[in-house]
Amino acid sequence: MAKNSVIVYQSKTGGIDLKGDFKKETIWATQAQIIEIFEVDQSVVSRHISNVFRDDEVDPKSNMQKMHIANADRPVTFYSLDVILAVGYRTNSSKAIAFRQWATKTLREHITQGYTINKKRVAQNLDQFLKAVNDVKTLLPADQVVDMKSVLNLVTIFAKTWLSLEAYDSAKLPKSGFSKEEVLFTAEELAEAIHILRKDLLSKKDATELFANERSRHGLQGIVGNVLQSFAGEDLYPTVEEKAAHLLYFMVKDHPFTDGNKRSGAFAFIWYLQKSGLLNPLQLTPETLTTLTLLIAESPAKEKDRMVGLVLLLLRK
Repeated sequence: MAKNSVIVYQSKTGGIDLKGDFKKETIWATQAQIIEIFEVDQSVVSRHISNVFRDDEVDPKSNMQKMHIANADRPVTFYSLDVILAVGYRTNSSKAIAFRQWATKTLREHITQGYTINKKRVAQNLDQFLKAVNDVKTLLPADQVVDMKSVLNLVTIFAKTWLSLEAYDSAKLPKSGFSKEEVLFTAEELAEAIHILRKDLLSKKDATELFANERSRHGLQGIVGNVLQSFAGEDLYPTVEEKAAHLLYFMVKDHPFTDGNKRSGAFAFIWYLQKSGLLNPLQLTPETLTTLTLLIAESPAKEKDRMVGLVLLLLRK
C-alpha cells in the first residue's frame, strides 16, 4: 500500500478511519480516535499517553506528529501505532481487555509457530492473485483449462504458511528444503520414464507424435546435469526438495522437447518425488499441479528464484 493509505478499524459503533503510513510501517490516529477504539474517557487516554512518553516506553519524536486535516483551523496531533498499542495495554475497559486478548493470542502464534497470518489482508489480496492466474489463462490455447477450484486449492495450501500473499516477495520464500537423503537419478532413467508416459498418452490419443521428442541429444542430459551439479564435493541443490523444484523449473523453462514440456516437467517432478519417497506430500490434485506449472511457464526468467520458492513452500509440509 502507498503512504497515507486509509486503514479502517471496525468498532461496535462503526468504522473509524486511521491514516496509514506504510512507508514507516505504522498507522496514525488522533486522540479522539484512540478514545473511540478503547471506549474510555478523554482524560484516561491523555494520562496514558503522557505516561507512555514520560516512562520512555515510546519516543515522542518519531511517534507523534501534527497534520493538517479538512475542516480544522489548526494542525491536529496524530499518534503512531506504537502509542495506540501502549495505551491499549494500560487501559482498563472491556474493549481494551478484548484488544489485549487478541494481542496475546497473536504474539503466542508468532512465538510458537514462527509466523502469524492476517486473514483479512490475505482475503484482500486474493483477488490480485486470481487476476494474475487469469492473466496466465488468457495466454493459453483454448483447449487448456485452469479452473478456479484448483487455483483456490493452491491458495489454501499457501495460506497455511504465508504471513500474507506479500510473502510472494522472493526474500520471504524458502530457499532450501529439509530432506538431504542422497536420491540420485540419471538422464537415461528419466528419459525412459517419459518414454513410457509418451506411449501411454499416444495410445489414449492424448498427445501427438511431437510429444516429448527431444530437440537435441543433450537437452535432457543438460537439465539433469544442472539439477545434480556439485562444486568441491557439495551439491548445488543439496536437498530432495531443491532438486525436485529445479527439475520442474528447468524442464518447463528450458524446453528440451519440441512439444509437451509443461506436461513432461510436471511428470518429472512427481516422478522424482516418488523416487525419493516424497510423492505428492500435500495431496496436490493434477489440476493444482497444472496451475503451478503454468505459473512457472509464463513467469519471466528474472523470477526464477521466486518460482522455485513457491515450489519449496509447497514441499515444506
